[in-house]
Formats: sequence, C-alpha cells, structure tokens
Amino acid sequence: MAMWNPWRGCKKCSEGCLHCYIHKGDAKRGVNTGEIVKTKDYYKPVEKLKNGSYKMKPGLVYLCFSTDFLIEEADGWRNECWQMIRERSDCRFLFLTKRIERFMDCVPEDWGEGYENVIVGCTVENQKNADKKLALFSTLPIKHKCITAQPLLERINMENYLEGVELVVVGGESDRQARPLDYDWVLDIRRQAVEKNVSFEFRQCGTHFIKDGKMYTLQTRDLCRQARLANIDYKKSESLK
Repeated sequence: MAMWNPWRGCKKCSEGCLHCYIHKGDAKRGVNTGEIVKTKDYYKPVEKLKNGSYKMKPGLVYLCFSTDFLIEEADGWRNECWQMIRERSDCRFLFLTKRIERFMDCVPEDWGEGYENVIVGCTVENQKNADKKLALFSTLPIKHKCITAQPLLERINMENYLEGVELVVVGGESDRQARPLDYDWVLDIRRQAVEKNVSFEFRQCGTHFIKDGKMYTLQTRDLCRQARLANIDYKKSESLK
C-alpha cells in the first residue's frame, strides 16, 4: 500500500468536516489548510530508479487522503495526474471525495465507463447528504465504487443506493468534542449491506460511543482496535452474485 498526495490543503464543505483531523493538525503546526498547493510527491507514481523501474511499487495506492482529489483549486493539475494513473496500470488508485457532484467535470476525455484501476469512494455522514450524493453516485460511470460513512453522525438508510457498490465503510469521529456514534447505526448499515451482498467494514469507533443505550468515552488509540474487536466486518459472497 502506498500514499500519493499530489497536493495538500482542503476546505470544509459538509457537516462531516467539522472536526477534520487535517485541519486540526495543520492548526497545531501553523499551516493554512485553505491554501491548496502542489507537494513534492506530485510525480511520485512515475518517478524511476536508476535501473528504469518505478520507485512506487505496484498495488493499492491511497490517493489524496489528506485533501480531496476533486477540489476546485486542483482543476489545473488533475489532468496530469490522470495521465500518471493511466501510465501506472499496475496500481489501483483509491480516492474518497466529499465533492462527488464535481465528478463528471473532473474526469479525462477517455474516461468512458471508468478506468479499471480507479476506485472512487463517496463520503456521506447523514441522511441528507446520503440522499443527495449517493443518488448521483449511483448513476456515475465508475468501475469500482465504495461508500464511506465516516464520521457517521446519524442513522442512514442507504439500501436504495447500494447497487454496484463493492464496499461500505463506517466509522465514528475522533475528537474531544466529537459527535457520538451509536452502535445501532453501525449495525443497521451492516444489515443493509449484507442484505444487498455488499462488503462491509467497521473502521473505527467514535471517541464518544453509544452501545446498548450507554455512552462510553474511548481513547483515540483504541478506536480502530475496538472496531476490529466487534468482529462485524462482512465480505460479499461470490455465490450470491
């Protein structure tokens, strides 16, 4: 697994951004998150060693996990990134976006029904954005789709939007002022995914976690571990396809 952040910086655009870890980290370092700039890793996928082989190994690449690949300020740079993605057909590039409404304005001319080596994740946090964004997401020409409900802020019904989705990821918010995550919401989305035979992952608990009506406060270091201990991940059954 590799990380590729061709630019840095982002702007809050939805309810889920309230306690964004990127903004919090930048604030501690005195960095202006609202300034979108290229990074030294811009050409990372196509950089080569002296022997002519790529420095970045084949496999899964997390793209723009500290920003948004579809952010407006990167419109002048994105086409060159698509060229690198095409060149590195031996890699699978995964990006998440809160700006799915911009998708068709941001794809290259040869996108067609999608690139085989690109996975697009649509991020939602509440029912309002699920209905708005996932309804659009379900119509887009993308070969590999996933949905990320993280931070999950309320119960969401997404079963009408799961056709063609390969994975649903759920998680809570990590912050002292974090909004609570109710385990019942997690289990409800899991039920929807299982009924539609879509893979499901419970990625992390929330700092403030409700289970069986009782509120717990968890340490940040324990959020992912506690989610794993719940042992509720589901892998879709090929026999049900």
